[in-house]
Amino acid sequence: MNADEWIVDEHGALTETRLGDLRLVARGKVRDVYDLGDDLLIVTTDRISAFDWVLPSGIPDKGKVLNQLSAFWFGVLGDLVPTHLQTTDVVADARVPTRYGEALSGRSMIVRKAEVFPVECVVRGYLAGSGWKEYQKTGAVCGIPLPPGLQMASRLPTTLFTPATKAQSGHDENIEFAAMKRIVGAQTAGELQRIAIALYRRGSALAEGRGIIVADTKFEFGRHAGRILLVDEALTPDSSRFWPADAYAPGQSPPSFDKQFVRDWLETTSWDKNSPPPRLPASVVAQTRAKYVEALVRLTGRALL
Repeated sequence: MNADEWIVDEHGALTETRLGDLRLVARGKVRDVYDLGDDLLIVTTDRISAFDWVLPSGIPDKGKVLNQLSAFWFGVLGDLVPTHLQTTDVVADARVPTRYGEALSGRSMIVRKAEVFPVECVVRGYLAGSGWKEYQKTGAVCGIPLPPGLQMASRLPTTLFTPATKAQSGHDENIEFAAMKRIVGAQTAGELQRIAIALYRRGSALAEGRGIIVADTKFEFGRHAGRILLVDEALTPDSSRFWPADAYAPGQSPPSFDKQFVRDWLETTSWDKNSPPPRLPASVVAQTRAKYVEALVRLTGRALL
């Protein structure tokens, strides 16, 4: 085995990196993270997960879409809160060997190291997903009472902040704001709530002007040199629920620009969700890729690099 290796699947998706000159510190569901001393190199692969499994098939260019969308949003939102982004031109940094340029181009960034808060900051503008399921049972979301009679995909009467615990494997778990205050402290919890809602409101307003509804999203934050930073990713199809505005109607689940297409296909198979998942057919891969790329082009007005 070579010291450097890029693992590419049968669809041309980059599913794993092995950069021999750099120290791997984490391999998440999507991102490979390498240590650069005071900073980190984050490589966003084309891996895709569903039902708590990383699938054996990737989606070509998915990592580039996530990386380029996050970089776009970091620029749009950076005056509301500092971000961890240092540069997307990673091979211009002397710490990154130039021979990695082709593999890393468009899908990687150098970021500041930060002490990441152990909560997901979820913001909801519409009733969907786990929020809809909880509302049907209790009439509330994360302990926040809502008016009766709301439908699936209803626009919420007010923007909701509904934190969740971060799971290394399995599902994140919704928690009440009081629990978040116990985890990170009342003052920090209040600041993260304020920032997350401001980010969502700006991002969703821009997106709606470009034909996309941001039904909900999640942000992660960390602390660096005493300052709160926006970290990880921002307003991507992996961290958000994007709906085409022209197909939206309350009472039904709108089509989306994310991996729901993959989930729907998996539900048609005999897979039991407890054993290794099947490989994706080429048609599902191609259609999922098209949805991710369309989200990037619509939101940024730029072609995929």
